[in-house]
Order: sequence, then structure tokens, then C-alpha cells
Amino acid sequence: MPSSARKNGLLRLLAVGMTLLMVSSCAVRTDQMARDPGLVRIAVNGWVGYEASAEVLAYVLEEEMGYDTQLMRVDEQPSWQALDQGAIDVILENWGHEDLYELYGPEGNDTVVDGGSTGNEGVIGWYMPAYLAEENPELLDHEGLRENTDLFRTAETGDSGEFLAGAPGFVSQDQGMINAFDMDLEIVYAGTEAAQMTEVRSRYANEEPVLFYSNKPHWIHEQLDLVKVDFPDHYDGCDADLEYIDCDYPVYDLNKIFRSGFVEEDDHAYRFLDNWEWTNAQQNEVAGMIADEGMDPTEAAEVWVDENPDVWREWLPEGYEQRVR
Repeated sequence: MPSSARKNGLLRLLAVGMTLLMVSSCAVRTDQMARDPGLVRIAVNGWVGYEASAEVLAYVLEEEMGYDTQLMRVDEQPSWQALDQGAIDVILENWGHEDLYELYGPEGNDTVVDGGSTGNEGVIGWYMPAYLAEENPELLDHEGLRENTDLFRTAETGDSGEFLAGAPGFVSQDQGMINAFDMDLEIVYAGTEAAQMTEVRSRYANEEPVLFYSNKPHWIHEQLDLVKVDFPDHYDGCDADLEYIDCDYPVYDLNKIFRSGFVEEDDHAYRFLDNWEWTNAQQNEVAGMIADEGMDPTEAAEVWVDENPDVWREWLPEGYEQRVR
């Protein structure tokens, strides 16, 4: 592994909790805080697909472009606060959050900028193994599922079926859907995405019933044969009341969110991240190396970068010169 890829290893594990206490976003426009022009600070939210994107981009920034990077592990909403307060430069994978963009975007604090598509299509939904749906095809429709929630009973949920979720902080409308469609289901949180996927894979290996929250892009869909439950399509306003949501999740065109000051600096690091787009399959490839094969994230990024120069070289800004460390 190149030494520079680990040069900032300790910095990459920093959280931004202490930073967020430094200033109040309502006092001054803090996105203009002084920043080392050779350093790019990237938020890393708590799912492996996001981490895959961050590691690949950090690897190219470091090894090809000569920047230092900090991968700063922080939950979704605090990431926006950190952008607002000048503590990070970019969120790589935004799942909606119109309320936060209204607060921090041009109509609010004016400290964040929509950075455009990542190239990934985000699909959240309720999934189950294909073998279960083949035996019980009625489960793939929400009405048929409602009549058969007993198939998902566990010792923990008793007479109710179990709906297996990941981390409580993920974008979720599951309880509102359970209420609106009158499902006898109880949400059980695995605690983390990794713990949830471990449980799903265990039950899949034993061909047991499991109904769970998942999303695409996600490496698990490359490993297991999974199918999505059909709900009425999302429509404007159907999720206004979080306690009663009679529609499916929306489909997201996942996008980047930049710190306004980072955009205004308009340097090669910004232009590189602005140019970056890749597919669900490409993200899943790197995420699978990390989560399924147990590879060190930086090593996984190095493997992908070495094997896909025709992809990432398209992200390099025109006329850039490699920085000297």
C-alpha cells in the first residue's frame, strides 16, 4: 500500500462532533473559514456504499492529484451542520433532505450548494429473499403481505411479524407505512448496516423468512437474490405525516452537496469532485470488496483505481497539475 494513502490515517477517523461546538451557524457565515488549500475534508456517512465512494475519491485525490484528505465519519444531519460551519467540504451522497437544503442552501444560510448527480439512482424499499417470494408470491404485493405477516414472527416480536431495520438514523418512513397499510409488524433495529446484513445473510443461508429495509445501490443485491415488495408509487405530499404514509419511498437521483466556500475557491479538488459520477454497479463493486470480502477500504479503492483508469481519468479536471507534497 503506498505510504501516502495511509499518511492521514488517524485524521480519517476523526468525527466532527467537537468541531460542531466551535461556532454557531446563525452568528456568522462560517463556510468562509480558512482552509488548507492542500486538504480536502469529506464527510463519510454510516453505510458502506458511501464509504466506497469516499475511499475511491480520496485515493485519487491523494495518489494522482497530490492532495491530503480527511474522511470524517459523521451522521447525515450533522454532516450538513458541519458544511454550514465550515468543518467539511463535501457530502458525497445525499438522499433527499429537502428540509436541510432549504435551511442551509441559497434560500437559507446560503452555505451549501447542490453539486449535481453522483450518477447513482437511490431506491429504498422493503425486500425479502426471492426463494420466499417464489413459495409465496402474494407477499410481493402490500395487500398480500398484510395478510401474511405471521410468516415473519420471531421470538423477539411475539405475535407480530418482524421488520428488520438497520440503524435508526437512516432515512426511513417504515413506521408510517406499517400504520397506513395496517401491517402487524414490529420494527427491530439491528443497530448498524453491518449487523443488519449479517443477520440477513444468516437467515438467507438457512432459507428462513426475513423482511427488511434495504436500498440500492448496495452490495448485498450483487450477492443475494432479493426482491422488493410493491407499494403504491410515491406522490407529492404522501409522506407529509410521518405517522401515516400510504406510498412507497421516492426514487432518488443521488447528489453531492458542497460547502459554498469550497465551490467559490474553484480549485482542482472541487472540479474533480464536481466531475465525479459513477454507476450503482461500480459503487457496489468497491463496497463488496470492503463488506463482503473484508478488504481494507483503502486497499479496495486502490484495486478499483488500478483496474479502472478509463473511468476515473474522466473525472480529472482539465489542465490540472499534480501538487507537490
